[in-house]
Amino acid sequence: MRIVDIREVTRPISSPIRNAYIDFSKMTLSLVAVVTDVIRDGKPVVGYGFNSNGRYGQGSLIRERFRPRILEAAPDSLLDESGNNLDPHQVWACMMSNEKPGGHGERSVAVGTVDMAIWDAVAKIEGKPLYQLLAERYGNGTPKREVFVYAAGGYYWPGQDLQALKNEMQGYLDRGYKVVKKKIGGGSLADDLKRIEAVLSILPAGCKLAVDANGRFDLKTAVEYAKVLSQYDLFWYEEAGDPLDYALQAELANHYQGPMATGENLFSMQDARNLIRYGGMRADRDWLQFDCALSYGLVEYLRTLDMLKEHGWSPSRCIPHGGHQMSLAIAAGLGLGGNESYPDLFQPFGGFPDGVQVKDSIVTLPELPGIGFEGKADLYAEMKALGEA
Repeated sequence: MRIVDIREVTRPISSPIRNAYIDFSKMTLSLVAVVTDVIRDGKPVVGYGFNSNGRYGQGSLIRERFRPRILEAAPDSLLDESGNNLDPHQVWACMMSNEKPGGHGERSVAVGTVDMAIWDAVAKIEGKPLYQLLAERYGNGTPKREVFVYAAGGYYWPGQDLQALKNEMQGYLDRGYKVVKKKIGGGSLADDLKRIEAVLSILPAGCKLAVDANGRFDLKTAVEYAKVLSQYDLFWYEEAGDPLDYALQAELANHYQGPMATGENLFSMQDARNLIRYGGMRADRDWLQFDCALSYGLVEYLRTLDMLKEHGWSPSRCIPHGGHQMSLAIAAGLGLGGNESYPDLFQPFGGFPDGVQVKDSIVTLPELPGIGFEGKADLYAEMKALGEA
């Protein structure tokens, strides 16, 4: 068998929203199709992937560097021992050939996007959901199809008042979420507290709020917020400072005893390891948000999970950023703590297969081959147009 083609198209996921650091008015992503010569139901098996929001499309890198390396490689060099399926680790090594270590930048996103499509194809060729394949290869053999999800929203919208914010959050609660998230750091501390208390005022017992500063604060501001946020029983306080400022994160732990979360902007096992070594993260309460679609894909994520185990961390402390079905599959197959969800944003690339409902912040993954993209009609329409072009 062999890979016949790799196709990329850049798609807009623009929105008038902003967080504390960026707006999304010109946000894009890359959609990738990996076409194989394996035939199922009369058609070639095609694997699909896309990168998470926040890092823009990766078309140039994919088309100029990573696609040619794969297509120019000897087909047998990309196969597993059976010779009947792709080996994602071999494909990953091929993509990263002639790449220097360190300086991860945007290439980690490009590789992660193609890697997602490779895993989708591999699971489809096996005729299994990706979460089942992962549980068999790297887990305990039995996936946990019930996955915790939280609703990410609470961005700064033009003209949005407190009532509109509460209406947004109520919409998530009405759809079955028990944990919701909102942005902080995009205004004054006083204004942020009004927004926090507005959301808290509508949360029923047993529901919680998480807040996310998107790396906006210096140490002084991060600590100032920490002291005030300590009065609330928050689900977590997320990414207070620059993601690579491990000293800030470590010092913040001295001022905030509640759960903290970070990691969505760390794009390699090595950077994740530095966070664990030097960032003061606490394995008994804090959360890690590494996103495989931004950080070289699942091949690298498996290395990150091995590293975490060596440092005494459970995979159940990982709740990936991104809100995509790839991380849902990883969560179910490898026992992660859950996954982010964007109920209303970045569509059609976020969300779940059609018919999947959230109940008490839990979704049950259907038994669809691969990642399960074909179960989401609006998303699969985009993918099919690329894969069958």
